[in-house]
Amino acid sequence: MSYRGRHVRPASIKEKQSAVAGLYDWVGAAIFSLAFVALVFTFFFRFVGVVGKSMLPTLHDGDRLVITRLFYQPKRGDIVIINMHDDEPLVKRVIAVEGDRLRIDEEGNGVYVNGEKLTEFYIQGDTYPGSFGTQEQTVPDGCLFVMGDNREHSKDSRDTANVGFVKKSDLVGKAIFRFYPFSQAKVLDGSAA
Repeated sequence: MSYRGRHVRPASIKEKQSAVAGLYDWVGAAIFSLAFVALVFTFFFRFVGVVGKSMLPTLHDGDRLVITRLFYQPKRGDIVIINMHDDEPLVKRVIAVEGDRLRIDEEGNGVYVNGEKLTEFYIQGDTYPGSFGTQEQTVPDGCLFVMGDNREHSKDSRDTANVGFVKKSDLVGKAIFRFYPFSQAKVLDGSAA
């Protein structure tokens, strides 16, 4: 077969098979990569957004966080996400863990865990006890006591009718990194984030 005086050789069967095999390899690698990323973000990491002002000044409305639950054991100071089942998930700070004795000062001047006043340099506003009361209580087994950093505008464990002690099984995970806004991206280490 010739075309304008030049001989054009049809692609050999071997070349066609090689091209198709290359395409299958590429598609297979792409599918594997997508499945791997989906598994990582399903079982190891998730993204959540902060809604509202209950974590001011630490976190702001619209911040985006990376969370994990892999091998996670809650400890005081951690920022956690709580599944409220019939409501938006809550972003709060762990104040006390199971077995801790907790008391909130009636004048809003402090929180005491195991008899020691917490140093809470990350909070905004006074910490009033709400319906939790001022009597010392022990955090039940398998539970946590959580509060927002913006103490005067936070739905948290002090509201015993709607939140109360939080079951560890209701934790979605621990916030480990704020990635948005990009200018404020940082690791969240449980202190002032």
